[in-house]
Amino acid sequence: MPKPVLGIMTLYLNNKKQLEERDIYERMIAEGNRLGLDMYVFTPADVHKDRRLLLAQIYDPQSGKWTLKWRKFPDMIFDRCRVQRSERYQQLKQFRVQYTDLVYLNRPLSNKWAIHQQLARRAAFRPHLPDTEPFTGFHSVKRMLKKNSLVYLKPINGTGGRGILRIEPVNKQGGLYLVEGRNRKRHIIPQQRVRLDRLEPRLSSWNMDNYIVQEGIPVQLPNGRVHDYRMLVQKNGQGTWELTGCAGRIGAHRSVTSNLHGGGKAVPMNQLLTQWIRNEDQRDKITKQGEKLGLDIAAYLEESYGALCELALDLAINKDGHIYVLEVNPKPAREVFARIGEKETYRRSIAKPMEYALWVYHTQINPKPLTDHNTESKTENKAKEGSA
Repeated sequence: MPKPVLGIMTLYLNNKKQLEERDIYERMIAEGNRLGLDMYVFTPADVHKDRRLLLAQIYDPQSGKWTLKWRKFPDMIFDRCRVQRSERYQQLKQFRVQYTDLVYLNRPLSNKWAIHQQLARRAAFRPHLPDTEPFTGFHSVKRMLKKNSLVYLKPINGTGGRGILRIEPVNKQGGLYLVEGRNRKRHIIPQQRVRLDRLEPRLSSWNMDNYIVQEGIPVQLPNGRVHDYRMLVQKNGQGTWELTGCAGRIGAHRSVTSNLHGGGKAVPMNQLLTQWIRNEDQRDKITKQGEKLGLDIAAYLEESYGALCELALDLAINKDGHIYVLEVNPKPAREVFARIGEKETYRRSIAKPMEYALWVYHTQINPKPLTDHNTESKTENKAKEGSA
């Protein structure tokens, strides 16, 4: 009997046809093969123009080699394409429009502002959302600074801390503001002290098209570094959402974000939370509340947007123990668990989408016939009646 076929859809990093996240795909394919899946990687750029075929990139875990081969479309698609401004991303959008009949395990989500608005529609989530509005001019920043002592400016489609600015008053009078952040290439920009009357000209030199203005949550540790928590929730082999793991992240020196790709450091959640919240009972309460919040948000966003199989939530926790959802990522990385030495959590984070794919295949694509116990009982009764 043929194995279920799972295609991992990704994008090339550049025009030299280098794959995004090649290392993680090798691990996924090895795990999938162990579970009984036939897997390959493909991009929307590699579809045969005349036939329903894909130029599949096939990895052999035994030899460690990659080969190319034309393959039929898979039974299921695990979409790992990240949002980017490129022709390659446009090819992805065209692929999903053209092949709506395929079974996708997940889908792209909207931008940060749209997701914020969607979450804000549910009353239970509103207390966990930082005050946020779209950037429509300097008046947006000025209004947010009046309400909050700390403000972030973020690209609505940005990832990895790119293009983020942080603004906070240097003194209580608010006459002088500290502006810091990262440029589009993720490089830390020099700190600047700017008077309020010079803040608008300073920001006008920064391309603020498609930005949001957001309340900043005070999460600076005693050493001045910012921290947050990366929570991963995934569908399991029974098609149910569950928490895979949560890890702490500490930003690099002078960084306004904690992203690992920006020089951040991964730390076990409980270790970092213990530094921040001294009371053990409060820490337990925060951990349980965070897990419930993550699972509730995953179920709600799937209900709102359609099929999903995993989400990463970036959480900030203030000194009072209140949890804020800073961002939701539908194409999460997993290395944070490897970096803190949680090898089993890391392995499960790779295996779960494959286990979920098998569940989808056996329940939706090629369901096994269920034994009808009632029919069996009726047959047995008739046999008994006939022999009586």
